[in-house]
Parts: sequence; C-alpha cells; structure tokens
Amino acid sequence: MLTPDPAALPAEVKALYPFDVQSWASPDGVMRYVDHGPREGQPVLLLHGNPSWSFLWRNLILALAAKGHRVIAPDHLGMGLSARPDRFLRLDDRIRAVHGLVDHLGLKSFHLGVHDWGGAIGLGLATRMPDRIGRILVTNTGAFLSDRIPKRIALCRAPLVGRWIAQHLDGFAWPATWMAVEKPLSKAVKAGFLAPYGTSASRRAVADFVADIPMEQAHPTRPVLAAVEAALPILRGKPMLLLWGLQDFCFDGSFLAGFAQRFPEAQQRLFPDAGHYVLEDSGDSGIQAAVDFLTGV
Repeated sequence: MLTPDPAALPAEVKALYPFDVQSWASPDGVMRYVDHGPREGQPVLLLHGNPSWSFLWRNLILALAAKGHRVIAPDHLGMGLSARPDRFLRLDDRIRAVHGLVDHLGLKSFHLGVHDWGGAIGLGLATRMPDRIGRILVTNTGAFLSDRIPKRIALCRAPLVGRWIAQHLDGFAWPATWMAVEKPLSKAVKAGFLAPYGTSASRRAVADFVADIPMEQAHPTRPVLAAVEAALPILRGKPMLLLWGLQDFCFDGSFLAGFAQRFPEAQQRLFPDAGHYVLEDSGDSGIQAAVDFLTGV
C-alpha cells in the first residue's frame, strides 16, 4: 500500500505547512493528521475535500492555535499524506474513518470546520455524534442531494474516460489550482496543493471521490447522502457560520441557499470575489472571520 512520507515534502511546502504530522493506523491504512496547538485547548476538527488535503487549512490552523485551540486536520484516506488504500472508499467509509480518528483521539467535545467533500463527511459525522459538536464552520460545500454538477466535473465522471482524465492525466487536482481560485496562487502554494498528487497512483482517491458523487438514482452513495441530509435538522440550534466564496463554479449560490434554508439562524460571511478555495481568495479577512466565529467572538 502506497503511503507518502511527510519528510519528502519540498522545502517550500514545509515552510508553509510547519506541522509535525501524526499517524493513526486505521483499518484501511495509515491516516495522517495535524494535531497542533495546546492539548488542553478546545479542539477544532477541520475536514478538507477533493482534491485538496490538510494543507488547505494551514493558515487557519496557525491562527486558531495562536488563540489557544487544539486543531486537528486529517488527510482523508487516499489523500494528502495518508495511505492509498487498495479499495474504493465511499462516503460512508469516510465518515466511519473520521469517526475512528475522533474516538482514537478521545475527542468528547469539539468544534467542526468543513469544506467541499468535508461537508458531507463532517456533517455526516456530526449527525452521528451531535452531543460532541459545538460550533460549525461551513465553507463552500454540500451535505444534501443536488442535481447540479459542473460540466468540467461531470466529464471526470464519464464512463471509460472519466477516471483516465481525473487520475492518469491529472485532469482534476492540477486544474483546481487555478479553477478553484479567483486570485492566482503563488508558486509555493500551488506546489503545496499538488505535492501529494505527483503520480497517477497517488491520485486514485481523487478520481474515486469524483466517481462517488451520487448523481444517479441507483448510485450506492445516494442513500447515504440522503440519510445525512435527513439528519441535518438534529444540528439546528448549534452556532453555525456559512463562510462562502460566491464565485465558486461548483458549490455555487444554490448550495449556500440550501444551507441557509436548512439553518435559518446561521450567520453568513460572504466573499463576492472569492472562489471555491475561499480561504485562499479571502486571505486574512476570511481567516479572521473563521477565527472570530470559532473562538466565540
């Protein structure tokens, strides 16, 4: 089983991602995670999506730790610095994997931050352990069924050619470094997002995530996501911030509206000029908004 070595990250990436990477032996392989900040601090669990990794949260991790939080940011199995399992992992597998990490770390109460696929995974987790969840930061994501899918993503799900594009031709992770932002990423930041995905073998889960989008009625993940959606009301009443980049080509305003409808009391912090990687485009303003919310300011 392919398992990336954190020590092999380029120096320019390590400078932006200055964390001691931890490991947990999950049933499906080693899950890497950042555990940064004082151990006695209020934990915050941050979950990335596809095709990113915990690098996505680097600036928020540092900012929250500086405020006394303990910040945990895992790389989903098959992603980032985690092991590349030999089997296809679906949404339910991923919820259970993060559940296992939470139990391994003994987290009895924590705040939650999610992005992209991290929304379905993290909110799916939250609905299974609502008593452990405090504040919820929701950024450019979805956790309910939708018939909306951009053509460029639909192409990566196409029979026969979809996996070839997303995995073998790097037609998903690499384009995200410019499609997911409105402001060009620096060379070092772009290298950071791409560092774990330099080979076809390392990108298998990137293609798996795309294939696991439950567009078809008979898709095996559809009932799982439907169950997450049906359980969302159990989270009403918990403090929630919808921090959104309004130029997102994927999780557009319809997803923001979907959350606002389901959680009418949620706060909103909208960035009209930010894209899918909202914390990249919004810079210090986005980080500060997230920190203020998660620290209860």
